[in-house]
Amino acid sequence: MTSRTVERRGDRRHRIALIDGPNMSSLGRRSKQVYGEINSLADLQRYVVEYGEALGVEIETFDSNHEGYILEYIHESADRVDAYIINPAGLTTKGEGVRHALEDTGLPTVEVHFSNIQAAAGSSRGLGGGSISSSFTHTATGMCMGLRQYSYVGALTALVHALDDQGFLAPDA
Repeated sequence: MTSRTVERRGDRRHRIALIDGPNMSSLGRRSKQVYGEINSLADLQRYVVEYGEALGVEIETFDSNHEGYILEYIHESADRVDAYIINPAGLTTKGEGVRHALEDTGLPTVEVHFSNIQAAAGSSRGLGGGSISSSFTHTATGMCMGLRQYSYVGALTALVHALDDQGFLAPDA
């Protein structure tokens, strides 16, 4: 990745947890039309970590095909991270336990997806079976989807700017 400097409002080195859920481990073997040219989950995680470094933040990565491990990770990481980015992947429609755990942390959470999960069947960036509803969206701070690995970059950039903006995530006065 080419080194770039991104102008930020703050200079705090935030720690952001990146969680990739079930089926992301098969990245690189999935539809190139939807998932692009990323060859593996490890490549994606390296890409996001390097982008985080360019933003001046630390990215802590975690992935699992098992919901219980993701829950345990959220519970044990909540005191050391400032926010979460999650691609719930195979848990998107049914991952209520994970969604509750993220909500209970009280930390900002941005949901990401390589595909546009709201796109109609046959759409170039949608899922083969058509649109799905995420159980995460209604409690997430924000969402970025349909932009392949760039969904992660968009989510990370926006989240860092939101964390730097003291008023953005503060309760209404």
